Amino acid sequence: MPRTRGGFKTRQRRNRVLKRAEGFWGKRKNCFRSAQEAVDRALAYSYRDRRNRKREFRNLWIVRINAAARMAGLSYSQLMGGLRKAGVALDRKVLADLAVRDASAFNALAALAKGQAAA
Repeated sequence: MPRTRGGFKTRQRRNRVLKRAEGFWGKRKNCFRSAQEAVDRALAYSYRDRRNRKREFRNLWIVRINAAARMAGLSYSQLMGGLRKAGVALDRKVLADLAVRDASAFNALAALAKGQAAA
């Protein structure tokens, strides 16, 4: 009897992997074994980087807030501590957006934080 070369389910599984490998370069897009390795690695990277993206954005927001706070005569920690004491519940994403787009509103918050830090 001849060996089984794989039926419908095997072809379905291979096609699913090759579909995910579309756009890959060279043999990785059309050779199942190479495509399988490339797809597995790509999925691992995307899982890792979905978490890293959150860290990187938070770091970016903190850098922007710090730069704007220093222009207003405060350090980042003084600004955040003063805002917390003043009961301002804005997250870093919103504060960074204010720092970039609306400097006057950010400076008003910085003045509020400076008043709390002094008291």
